[in-house]
Amino acid sequence: MLRGEITAAIRRALMQELAAVGYGRLSIEAVARRAGVSKTAIYRRWNSKLDLVLEVVAAAAGRRLPALDTGSLRTDLSLLFQVVTHALRHPLAAQIIPDLLAEAARNPTIDETLQRVLRAQQQEVVGQLITRAVRRGDLPADTDPATAVDLIVGPLYWRIAIARTSVTDSYLETLVESVALGLGAQDAVPRQRSATSPG
Repeated sequence: MLRGEITAAIRRALMQELAAVGYGRLSIEAVARRAGVSKTAIYRRWNSKLDLVLEVVAAAAGRRLPALDTGSLRTDLSLLFQVVTHALRHPLAAQIIPDLLAEAARNPTIDETLQRVLRAQQQEVVGQLITRAVRRGDLPADTDPATAVDLIVGPLYWRIAIARTSVTDSYLETLVESVALGLGAQDAVPRQRSATSPG
């Protein structure tokens, strides 16, 4: 294999091994075996198991999402929720994320890296979404970006990664409307006033 192919094979093997056994039982030997390379090939690129995991997971977590600029808050949210749902449903993500979050509670280095990478991505994607919505007049000018991140990212992560409950199209539609209204957007369809009989 070429040098780039070896590195890619190690990264794939690391993610597969993490999903299979978790960080605590992960070994360089097992990653090397799964990748079809020697341990030396791994140690030539990374100094330790921790360095390998942090670099590969940070790169995966920090992968850029497509631009979410449809011209409407609700359609931006709908697209974002579809992208996040697809990512969290991936078998590797479903196994690796809960395990790494548990490990982060015991390992400050893992915790700091995950927090930095995830916070940066959330702020970039959600922050831009909110900024555009405010600029268009979809949201109030005083919308708090930090609260918006929690409100947008939290429900899907809870449902898929923690509660492990199915996500349907109707749930996503309801979530879009609930989040939009929670952030201060106007109703998508103005409510009709009750008709009154002439006096």
